[in-house]
This record gives sequence, structure tokens and C-alpha cells, in this order.
Amino acid sequence: MFAYRLLVSFATLPVLVRLGWRVLRGKESAQAAGERLGGGEAAPGRVWLHAASNGELTSARPLIEAMLARDQALRLMVTVNTATARAMGEGWADPRIAIRMAPLDHRAVLGRFLRRHAPRALIVIENELWPNRMALAARAGLPILVIGARISERSAARWGKTGLGQKMVAQIGALSAQDAGSESRFVKLGLPPERLLPQANLKTAITLERGAPLDWDRSETVLAASTHEGEETLVLSAFAEARTRRPGLRLILAPRHPRRAPEIAALIAKAGLSHTSRSKDEPPAAEVYLADTMGEMGRWYASAGICFVGGSLVEKGGHTPYEPAGFDSAILHGPHVANFREAYGALDEQGGATLCKDVADLAEQFATLGAPEQEEMARAARAALGPPADIEALSQAVLDRL
Repeated sequence: MFAYRLLVSFATLPVLVRLGWRVLRGKESAQAAGERLGGGEAAPGRVWLHAASNGELTSARPLIEAMLARDQALRLMVTVNTATARAMGEGWADPRIAIRMAPLDHRAVLGRFLRRHAPRALIVIENELWPNRMALAARAGLPILVIGARISERSAARWGKTGLGQKMVAQIGALSAQDAGSESRFVKLGLPPERLLPQANLKTAITLERGAPLDWDRSETVLAASTHEGEETLVLSAFAEARTRRPGLRLILAPRHPRRAPEIAALIAKAGLSHTSRSKDEPPAAEVYLADTMGEMGRWYASAGICFVGGSLVEKGGHTPYEPAGFDSAILHGPHVANFREAYGALDEQGGATLCKDVADLAEQFATLGAPEQEEMARAARAALGPPADIEALSQAVLDRL
């Protein structure tokens, strides 16, 4: 802990400079920056729930709604790390939920945050286990619950060697692991078995609004979901190649960051393809539909029989396979899937997903995955990922520990 706190102290000045620079450039509001420093409008006496970004907040929503339904008096303060997640939470427009930016993991900042908001418990979603946050919350007497926790063998070994893992695990009052392997590793790090809650992968309980699918043949439609810089060129090249063998093929291209739409439009033109854009409310009349909006992923999944999951051909760790599996899409992915390594491992092993290492692999799958193969992959994916988390039972178990 001493070494960690020393490192945080040295890093504080550059972090503050960067934060100030973001405010000056208009990339972050002064209000959000103040909240990161432990300020902002006070929301005292609530249960503090932390979800890092859009993915974690989306996966936590069914649990949040179930808890609020069971306990009408419950009030939450939800903290997030990103402006987009903050906007998402505010969009829920629920007066029982206060949305704030998460405080930096600095003791002075956290002390200010705890004094201002005086939360009565801390619920951590997935892997946001920050040493100072955990230590100061425990010192303040807050029950600490971790839901959907995941830890790899490598991380568990590293935590064990440093001794930091044992200290943090000792502060956890209750933990629901995402899978059996993670549960076993947390117990080996010192978590008493009686502190275990039912296992729950919150991402299996996500339900996206479907929306009206495009008027395209679903089995002839590919979705490139949540793509990052460097991936669109590869996907477009594979798609153009596949169309020489399968002329009726269509592509929905949904970038992770819609602000990159002008850049992606130029890449589409460079690939010799035409497109229309959702943000301009243009009809899907070309071979590529640029889905450059937020909040409509359910519609795109419902429209595509084949889904390439972005963040996996570049080193971003890969995005969730649970959403396309929930819409019965045949899942394709690249080699970089560390964020969901166990899920993709099970999918690949059982035929619920296919690893594509390069343009040639993608083009082959785009060209040959017909309706029967898509349906078979969808069945295999459901079997590999298992049943949805029992949110009702989990919500009651969490409330019992608060």
C-alpha cells in the first residue's frame, strides 16, 4: 500500500494538469472535473455504486432496477469514469439515482468525497477494485460488496505476490464472482467462503431495446459492432472481397465512437463502396449503412445475422459477445479478446463463435456463413454462455448485506 500511495502521489500533478487541459479544451465540464476531485453536489446517505463505463453501467442496470423495485426507500449514488457513461445514467432520469463522476484514487480526494456524500455502503461492479478507495471505504465502516467480479490466473498470481490483493480482498464484505474460476481465485487470495454471493455474470442479463430492424435480408447482413480505429479498413476490405462472391451482402458499420463518422465515411469511399448515414437520417439504400449514432445497438443486432465484434482486431481487449449472442447473431472476432477471454474461449470451443485473424479470414466468413450456419452458431453460443444471471435472487442477496 505504501508503494502504491507513493506512486499515486507522484502521478497526481500530471493527472491534474491533464484534467485542467481537458476542461480548457471543452472535452470535460468544470462540474465533471470537480466531481473527479471529490466535489460536486452532495448526495448524502445513499448507497454508492460504482460502474466504470458504458459496458459496466449497462450490465448493472438490471440489478439496479431490481434493487430499487424491492426496496422503495433505497437511494443510489452511481459513479462512473467516463462522460458518456455519465450521460447514459442521467438519461435514465430516475430521481432515486444520483449520477457523479468517480473520484480519483487519491486519499485526499477520497476523504473529501466521503465527507461530502457520506455513503452508507459501496457496491463495486466487476473489476473496479482501487486500493485507496477500498481502504478508505473500509476505514469509514462502509460495507463493501463486489458484484460480477472477474480475475484471471495471471492477475491473481500478481496480486498474491505483491500482497496488495490479500489486503483488498480482506476488505470485501460480500462478493459475487462472474464465474467459478474467478470465485476460486478470490477465495485463494483470502476471501472467506461465507462472504460469497451467488455467481452472476451481469452481462448475461442485459436486454437491449430491439428497435425496428432494417428492411434487409438478415441472413445477408453483416454488422461490424463497436469498431475502433484500424479495424474499419480491414472490415471494409473483407466485405468488398466477400461481395465479389456474395453480391447481395450488406454491411452495417457501427463504430465505437460515432464522432469518427467523417473519417470512416472517407474509408468507405476509399474502399470503393457507397454508404448512407443514420445520423443524417438517410435511408439504408447503399451497400454500407454507417450507424453513427448512440443507443441503437439493439436495432443493429436485430438486423444482422452475422456480427463481427470490434475491439478485437486491434489491442482493445474485445467487446461483449453477450449482446450479439442475445440476438442470435453468428459471432466473429479477432485475436484480442482479453476483456472476455473465458467467454470467447467457450464460444470458440463449442462452435458459437469464429476467430478471424486477418482480412482473408473475415472475407471467407462473410462470404460463406449462410442462414443455416448462422442459426447453428447462434444455438451453440447460447449453450456456451449459459443461462442469464438470476437478477432477482442476486438483488435480494445484495440488499440483505447492505
